[in-house]
Amino acid sequence: MPPLVIITLSICAALLISPSLSLTCTSQKFTNEKTFPDCMDLPQLDASLHYSYNSSNSSLSIAYVAAPAKPDGWVAWAINPTSTGMVGAQALLAFKSNGAPAVKTYPISAYGPIREGKLSFDVWDLSAESVDNKIALFASMKLDDKVNKVNQVWQVGPGVAGGVPLSHDMDEANTKATGVLTLVGAGGPASTPSSTPAESTPDSPPSTTASSTTDASTLPPSPEKSEGSAIEKLSGLIIVMLGCFIGLKS
Repeated sequence: MPPLVIITLSICAALLISPSLSLTCTSQKFTNEKTFPDCMDLPQLDASLHYSYNSSNSSLSIAYVAAPAKPDGWVAWAINPTSTGMVGAQALLAFKSNGAPAVKTYPISAYGPIREGKLSFDVWDLSAESVDNKIALFASMKLDDKVNKVNQVWQVGPGVAGGVPLSHDMDEANTKATGVLTLVGAGGPASTPSSTPAESTPDSPPSTTASSTTDASTLPPSPEKSEGSAIEKLSGLIIVMLGCFIGLKS
């Protein structure tokens, strides 16, 4: 292969995997048509978090999106009310059960095998769906009154045996999958309000009215700008591909 062709292909490959051209959480769509006013690309495990916080009743609604470590694996997102790591985390974990994604709750009190159980705060509207090779986990939860930030932990694992999630890897991406989500209640109504849990009724019905910021990332574009941003990135990919084709032909 001529050296010029090799150089051209190398440049094109680098441009195609450039972070500036990669699709982000703003381009993700859910088949259940749920929407959230804010989202962030988490810094580890190629995961993303869509979220909405209602300060009037301290309710948080989320959609966590990640690819399991293996096709039959699991994805998890958690809040740790007492620390910044795994021990003490109140985890929501999704995996395929009978062919369809399902969500279970796991309070993590120690290292080692975890067992399904009730979390330390109320959760409702638990569901999950497959998004390409990823799983999207949905949930709403009641936080402590006047909370302004939460410790979040996210993870992916290889599988589930007898209802018990198998241990995740201990690579750097796994051990660093923690952060702080800072919440600021404000903003206008979203399109998919949540219902209250059957076993616990907050002072007012939770809804997905929110405006949030996070310590782990800068604010994403507004929903109105999300579609335009995705189109711009796809246009950039097309331009790069055309440029590569012309370069190879010349």
